[in-house]
Amino acid sequence: MQRFLALLIAAAGLGTLPVAAGAVGDAPYVKTAPEPGSFALVAGRNAARIWVDHEDWPGVIRAARDLKADIERVTGIEPELWHGETSRAEQMVIIGTLGRSALIDRLVAEGKVDVASIEGKWESFFLETVANPLPGVAEALVIAGSDKRGTIYGIYDLSAQIGVSPWYWWADVAPEPKDALYVLEGRYEQGEPSVRYRGIFLNDERPDLDYWVRHTYGERPSPVSETATIANFNSDFYARIFEVILRMKGNYLWPAMWNNAFAEDDPENARLADEYGIVMGTSHQEPMLRAQKEWDWHQRETLGNWNFAAHPEALTEFWRGAVAERGAFENLYTIGLRGENDTAMLHGEAENIRLLQEIVAVQREILRDELGVDPASVAQVWTLYKEVQGYYENGLRVPEDVTLLWAEDNWGNVRRLPTPDERERAGGAGVYYHFDYHGGPRSYQWINTNPIAKIWDQMSLAKQYGADEVWIVNVGHFKGYELPTEYFLELAWNTERWTHDNVRDYMEAWAAREFGEAFAADAAEVLAGYTRFNGRRKPELLRPDTYSHVDYREFERVVAEYDGLVAQAESLHARLPAHKRSGFYQLALFPAKASAQLNALYLAAGRNALYAGQGRAAANTMAALTRELFAADQALMALFNEELEGGKWKHFMDQPKIGYVSWRDPPEDSLDAIDLVELELPEAPGLGVAVEGDRRAWPRAGDGPVLPLFDAFNRQRHRIEIFNRGAAPFEFRAEARAPWIRLVGPEGQVEAVPDGRAAAPDGRTIVLGGRVDEETRVEVDIDWDRVPDGDSQGSVTITGAGESVEIGIRAFKPSSPGRGSLDGFVESDGVVSIEAEHYSASRSLGGARWIRIEDYGHSLSGMRADGPVDVAGLVPGVDAPSLEYRMYRFMTGPAEVELTVAPTLNFAPDRGLRVAVAFDDGEAELLTLVPEGYDAANGNRDWEESVRNNYRVATSTHDLDEPGYHTLKVFMVDPAVVVQKIVVRDADTVLPPSYLGPPESYRE
Repeated sequence: MQRFLALLIAAAGLGTLPVAAGAVGDAPYVKTAPEPGSFALVAGRNAARIWVDHEDWPGVIRAARDLKADIERVTGIEPELWHGETSRAEQMVIIGTLGRSALIDRLVAEGKVDVASIEGKWESFFLETVANPLPGVAEALVIAGSDKRGTIYGIYDLSAQIGVSPWYWWADVAPEPKDALYVLEGRYEQGEPSVRYRGIFLNDERPDLDYWVRHTYGERPSPVSETATIANFNSDFYARIFEVILRMKGNYLWPAMWNNAFAEDDPENARLADEYGIVMGTSHQEPMLRAQKEWDWHQRETLGNWNFAAHPEALTEFWRGAVAERGAFENLYTIGLRGENDTAMLHGEAENIRLLQEIVAVQREILRDELGVDPASVAQVWTLYKEVQGYYENGLRVPEDVTLLWAEDNWGNVRRLPTPDERERAGGAGVYYHFDYHGGPRSYQWINTNPIAKIWDQMSLAKQYGADEVWIVNVGHFKGYELPTEYFLELAWNTERWTHDNVRDYMEAWAAREFGEAFAADAAEVLAGYTRFNGRRKPELLRPDTYSHVDYREFERVVAEYDGLVAQAESLHARLPAHKRSGFYQLALFPAKASAQLNALYLAAGRNALYAGQGRAAANTMAALTRELFAADQALMALFNEELEGGKWKHFMDQPKIGYVSWRDPPEDSLDAIDLVELELPEAPGLGVAVEGDRRAWPRAGDGPVLPLFDAFNRQRHRIEIFNRGAAPFEFRAEARAPWIRLVGPEGQVEAVPDGRAAAPDGRTIVLGGRVDEETRVEVDIDWDRVPDGDSQGSVTITGAGESVEIGIRAFKPSSPGRGSLDGFVESDGVVSIEAEHYSASRSLGGARWIRIEDYGHSLSGMRADGPVDVAGLVPGVDAPSLEYRMYRFMTGPAEVELTVAPTLNFAPDRGLRVAVAFDDGEAELLTLVPEGYDAANGNRDWEESVRNNYRVATSTHDLDEPGYHTLKVFMVDPAVVVQKIVVRDADTVLPPSYLGPPESYRE
């Protein structure tokens, strides 16, 4: 639970909305102009002296130096930093830790400051303006911490308030220059954090992070080769990591481990981590502070893979050496053991369980022997990753004081959370999460694909169910994951501050701090947009046919959304002050543009395949465009690597993302996995016609084409594509054979001519003409004032190159209801498509409810079944909250309901994940989304498909005997189900294949 006590803020008239400079979302307590009682941090080209006791923690003294540098970054004024005897000064910043700072303890003893609210607390702090704290000191700003990190967080909180981003170095976010800084009179307090250990895991380092470290910090000889080298992950590198973690109020790190060993890479690494205040651990497969590479480098040649079953004595001494060497530092010991590269050590489950329990007993004896304390008093974590979770479910147990670290499914979906009994364990529980993954069903390592709404959804469940001792997230190569990383750590610091209904507020607050308040809303649109778009289908999973090319204009709309986002980002980039542009480019414009360009490439490749099958001359153009977009992608990656900040970030765009054929990332980007087709075209022109909603082409496809239904509610425009099958151009003519059909061409050329053949009452045919080189498009619109009630039929005839094609046109205009009298959604062509948040009513019962998670979902948002801890098995019509959707159906008979839901897993071991659906007052149909005992692992095809798509679909069937109004009801049965979209269709209506489903139906 975090407290933010800002005394006198209300009197100062300050709100808690996003501000241009400050910790994300916190009310500002630093101003650029004086107010009554404010403390002058910088005024009149003078800065207040900073004082910190030379006996305080070295990490506190170091952070005070950072504050000094931060003040100079913002104002150009360098404060004095003192450690010894205090001296007279009008204004002084006094920094200290309780029990380590004699001056802070003196102020407490003299009643100048009250520390009762933080004393004895974990990582808590306050900042307070104090008048006449010492002889000769008129006023002080006191920054006091309950412990080492509490004080450090207080220092960095002030740095954030004056305008220094945690990402000032890692993303080149420049602070806004200011001439003066005043701290408002009052007291500002934070702590304890919601989650005790909050950290990141540097992983999947090659190529990006590994090669960048080699380029920036050099290489060192490989311990196992006279010719090979390894990246120099030294203390200079880790100092940058330690600092940014602390600036985000994190405290825990699993270091890089693919081809490195933290303690051996640089003997200073471990000591420096402790000095900074970082709690060190090791990854889920590396126990007792030992990196796997330490074994590989020094033991593998003689003993083979590390495996306790084969080498118990060697591994025991191996672990003992690490504890003896680094046991004096602050560590969170990973215990247990997995085989090399995330594998089991023995073949049978029972044998592995027995072996793991023996291993843990040995490890705890090492802790007892080397640290001289009861192991129960030593922080330990046991990661239940992949098959190890199965061992636990089948009886494996470790001591009660060990923290159980539950791993999600590597795709952001929590697999397991504590039961009521497990929540009573002394060691508690935590969650190991992923923003990056190297493995099946597809690796994703290139760019940020993590909407923060999903992070909130899953990690709020973790907090609710008591998994709040440790939160650690795999951040891959780190750079590029700035936004989700900070959100994850902010959420861990205070799970109550950020909720389901202020996701966009966080984004705007973050953008305001980074780019300025005037640009925050526009920047947040870009950040929210690209992360949501990338979240619905990760770039590595894109294919030429991911989205439909013929139905709902789906792929085209996806690319248009990306392009609109890029246009917005480029416009904002041009309007930003020059010193803000590099940070904005790295954090927003580049990922949006790179993602947009990649989706455009797959659109072009997909059109090449479609057009080749239709015999279009434009197939060759699409092949060329695909290659051009690939070249543009490579140029954009090269710009990031070579030109951005003078090459500071060279290699961070080395990660391949084009050319996947399995979970393994390809060695480099290439088009080898995409079959681009080149057609040999005849010299003579040839008419081709394709219509929206059909992959076929005419006049060769057989039965005549028919456009999708037009209806008086949705008022669609549908498309006819006229294309050339040859090399020479031809003239075309389009004729509409009903007075209510309107044609719009590429230049809007429309001609109305008398035509006695037309059945239209006014004797007109609508004619449109033009020239076709490769292809042109004709839009069909409807004049609804001319359409008679009921079903109407018409046609459009396309003539050119000596051939013609007649296209059927269907329009539906009911006499009742009409657009002005409709109440709810309305069916079109047998389908009602609904965004989940657009309910007619939401009914809560007994503390259980449905909540909206903004920006969560493939198209708009998500509605989550939310309730008290352990509420489950609710009964529709009795105690289950419901969402209701009123709609009008013209058809009768069976209706199928398709719920698109998030890929949430059955995190409670004794039940599945269920929801219920009913129409009107009918009996609810219970749908099991995830059954009890479900194994979210490679080889489970259902799970693999759900994470590829980032959704799953559940279907129910209902008999609706009468047309007219009906109310669909979705009932909560188990918590955590997130409904994103609902499609109701006549049982005989076949939905065309698409990724996002039909666009939302008309509603009033």
